[in-house]
Amino acid sequence: DEATAAAESMTLARRVWQGEDDAVFLVDKSLHPQIKAVIETRAKPLKIKIIEIEAKLEDITALSEPIFGGIFAQISSLGEIRDLAPLFSLIHERSALAIIACDLLALTIYKTPSDYSADIAIGSAQRFGVPMGFGGPHAGFMAVRSGLERSLPGRLVGQSLDSHGNRALRLALQTREQHIRRDKATSNICTAQVLLAVMSAFYAMWHGPKGLTKIANEVRDKTNSLRNALASNGYSVTSGEIFDTFTITDIEAEKVSQNMFDAGFNVRIIDDKTIGLTFDESITVSDLENISQVFKATAVKDLPAKVNEAFARNSEFLQHPLFNSYHSETSMLRYLRNLADRDLALDRTMIPLGSCTMKLNATTEMIPVTWTEFSNLHPFAPSEQSVGIRKLISQLSEWLIEITGYDAVSLQPNAGSQGEFAGLLAIRNYLDSRNEHHRNICLIPSSAHGTNAASAVMAGMQVVVIACDEQGNVSVADLKEKIAQYKESLAALMVTYPSTHGVFEEAITQICGLIHDAGGQVYVDGANLNALVGLAKPGKFGADVSHLNLHKTFCIPHGGGGPGVGPVIAKAHLAPFLPNHPLDVTAGPTTGPGPVSSAPFGSASILPISWTYIRMMGGEGLTKATQVAILSANYLAAKLDPHFPVLYRGAHGYIAHECIIDLRDITKNTGVSVDDVAKRLMDHGFHAPTVSFPVTGTLMIEPTESEDLNEMERFINAMVSIRAEIADIEAGEITIEESPLRFAPHTSSDLMRNDWNRKYSREVGAFPSEVNSDLGARGKYWPTVGRIDGVYGDRNLVCSCLPISELAIN
Repeated sequence: DEATAAAESMTLARRVWQGEDDAVFLVDKSLHPQIKAVIETRAKPLKIKIIEIEAKLEDITALSEPIFGGIFAQISSLGEIRDLAPLFSLIHERSALAIIACDLLALTIYKTPSDYSADIAIGSAQRFGVPMGFGGPHAGFMAVRSGLERSLPGRLVGQSLDSHGNRALRLALQTREQHIRRDKATSNICTAQVLLAVMSAFYAMWHGPKGLTKIANEVRDKTNSLRNALASNGYSVTSGEIFDTFTITDIEAEKVSQNMFDAGFNVRIIDDKTIGLTFDESITVSDLENISQVFKATAVKDLPAKVNEAFARNSEFLQHPLFNSYHSETSMLRYLRNLADRDLALDRTMIPLGSCTMKLNATTEMIPVTWTEFSNLHPFAPSEQSVGIRKLISQLSEWLIEITGYDAVSLQPNAGSQGEFAGLLAIRNYLDSRNEHHRNICLIPSSAHGTNAASAVMAGMQVVVIACDEQGNVSVADLKEKIAQYKESLAALMVTYPSTHGVFEEAITQICGLIHDAGGQVYVDGANLNALVGLAKPGKFGADVSHLNLHKTFCIPHGGGGPGVGPVIAKAHLAPFLPNHPLDVTAGPTTGPGPVSSAPFGSASILPISWTYIRMMGGEGLTKATQVAILSANYLAAKLDPHFPVLYRGAHGYIAHECIIDLRDITKNTGVSVDDVAKRLMDHGFHAPTVSFPVTGTLMIEPTESEDLNEMERFINAMVSIRAEIADIEAGEITIEESPLRFAPHTSSDLMRNDWNRKYSREVGAFPSEVNSDLGARGKYWPTVGRIDGVYGDRNLVCSCLPISELAIN
């Protein structure tokens, strides 16, 4: 969201800073309070000093400390438009990065971040067609000047070439992140807000630059019209250039607020004598007349003056044909259909991504998301206006506590990685409250999710890796050695249960006991909770805190990478240190470390999905789902093992909810890589399993409870067919370079080429096995690009739109 984007911009600026270690970060006093609060939460464990200042040149000039960056709002929280160019010039003179918080809709008529020479721009795409939703989910954004793009956190969509020389889009530079760099990663970002970003992009395409500019001007005109009317009737209002917000001062704020409420409007009470009004495109002329009547003001008929030239935008934007073509429902619908046809999603096939839990998102669970009673709620509306969703949040919280055996939960984190950070922050603050500031070592198994290490560093800890044994368990012997080595400074152990290796840690209770005896706390990563619900409670076998993934275990869709919800859930002694929020006292304990998200309850509008899932399933249903998930994984493992050996098993020969199959010997003997198998599965109509994580040269498969026996058999048959193609290479009948495995995936244009001279038929390329030859009848998935050249993409990163000739559907 916007606040975490602001915090990430701060840490980006810190990473690229080459000056003194004690350099400070400047924060505009006129930023929204929730943004300032999240920045403070992130800065404290990293020992970054924050100085909150006015956006005035003399205030920066007066600073004696070195500065590595500063964030300032183009539009202040009270609505004032500011010229930040002189300010940013002064920041640059101090060799620091200038960061601007901006509004996408306002930018259609006001100067751009680059006009002010900003290095980084952050904000929210919520204005572009995304419901308020009681605070989320929304899509925060971060844009950077040239030269900083390789320091951006998370993942970028970059441009590369496929095996046929065609331009193709891919996730770029992600392998430099958590899985490889771990505690050296640039951030712990994992789940992003992809679905919301896509919605905002479609909104921009639908309206185009002209439509967006029209909306912005209408918002500005109506806001200024009311401001001018109140001013002409003697009220003290914000002067100067405003867009959608202004304040009214020297009034009885509580009384006026009540009068406005009686007329059907909420206002922001700033202090006893000041209120703030903000408008969007939904405001009508009738609304303005009703508000004028509350203030007994006569409306001003004349249109407001044009945007002050000092602030006006002079450059064009969104000139690509994509943003100027789909302005009818017919054309937009066809464009959406065309894009959807390129996706290999759960509505087509099983997605066996290990550690991702790609399960059914039932229609019944999804319907409440569309209800305006949830989607139109403002996160800071008076609590009496949100009784229903607050009751839902309370019930969902109680259910999660019962399921996990913990004592308290916060639903604020927007992703599992943010839940990790919040949980480790709770440990950090708990230890500090006991005057154990010296405890800063976080033990993490080598098999852990990469976000674990990155989150530990964000929480101000140092990471020490624990080895795993040959069975995939945490090595108790190595754990004891590390505890002995770091006992006085041990803060926490992060462990995933069941492990990322797909087995239940046999010694999990012993492991928790060893950490507690050494004075540390135990963080159990809840990414694999789908193997525990109804069968075991982390809070009862020794864990102190966990995060959950509602987008895994509790059915919120992954949305191509988000939205997600990552609640942090803890035992009673850590409860006082869970996230809170400065604008909602009910959103956490007063002793909390501050917020980790913009909104008090994070992505609140999608919580009804998980509430509905749990309510429909009940305890018995949830338990059965877990049992079926484990049974399905073991069924796949048993069927695949004769063809691809299963790498790790528990003491009795079984696995948990996912299995890792080992291709390393196959690769060594034949040259067939995990990428070859993953790409060939696309020809069979399957999404690939997780590749080379947590063990290089392996595939991790998780079927979940959602897949029936027919679909699992189809997947097994696809894998057996691929094994037969590998056997042909082993027998010398074909080389890997000549095999369909290496040419996979087969696009329709590839199969239709005139110069087909391969050692296998087009039919084998398109329909790899007789068992799956019914793909034509059931609707074959046709991959749209060939094998991606990853190295080329990393060397030639492009974050801009492709030419229209490459993207047009006609």
